[in-house]
Amino acid sequence: MRILAIHAHPDDCEILAGGTLALLARTEIQLTLCTMTPGDCGSAEMGPNEISTVRRMEAATAAALIGADYLCAEFRDLAIFNDDPGRRRVTQILREVRPDIVITANTPDYHCDHEATHALVRDACFGASAPNYSTGEFTAIDRIPHLYFMDSADGIDRDGNVLKPEFLVDVADTMDLKRALVGCHESQRNWLKKQHGMDDYVETAANWTAKRGALAGLPFAEGFRQYKGHPYPQSPLLQDILEQLTNVIR
Repeated sequence: MRILAIHAHPDDCEILAGGTLALLARTEIQLTLCTMTPGDCGSAEMGPNEISTVRRMEAATAAALIGADYLCAEFRDLAIFNDDPGRRRVTQILREVRPDIVITANTPDYHCDHEATHALVRDACFGASAPNYSTGEFTAIDRIPHLYFMDSADGIDRDGNVLKPEFLVDVADTMDLKRALVGCHESQRNWLKKQHGMDDYVETAANWTAKRGALAGLPFAEGFRQYKGHPYPQSPLLQDILEQLTNVIR
């Protein structure tokens, strides 16, 4: 079993789904974390190449904490677009990793890169199994993978309205590890304070997770929804796996 978690920037997967990924890491599942960009705009002190090098290393360190592989699709911040070249690039990553389950960005979300990632990954899951959709050295996968969307940032849309997840995963048992995963992205402390007003990004992530937990009377939870458009898989594969590891509120 292989699971690919792919989001726009280094730290997105950890902030929004780190507790769930830490639970999955307890199994024999092969995990891969992928970022669309290396976070090249994520600094006011370093140039794009310098901060990209730092953030790739931080992302790889976080992935290693849970025994996951790390890949970067090498788009650039604010330059992820839902077009054919982008779709082929993401399809190639799916064909390289060959996942049974893909977990990616939600929509609506405050960030254009998050929303573009959502669309590209959704459609690449479809294209990855079409042999005549050429992408390079890796061959088409056998079937469309199960597709899931993790929460939007803070569980809200662009206008601050709360988004209702399809199911919630109890991550109280992995919150210490989630904090450690988010904390690997140390270069983001200054940037997020300057750009987002987040004074402590680790505790901000924990607070968001607590708010999600409150929806189901849990100390901490992460929300997800499954994409069930035709002809994507309909069975609750991820939910069933997670129910063997923790409480899942459907």
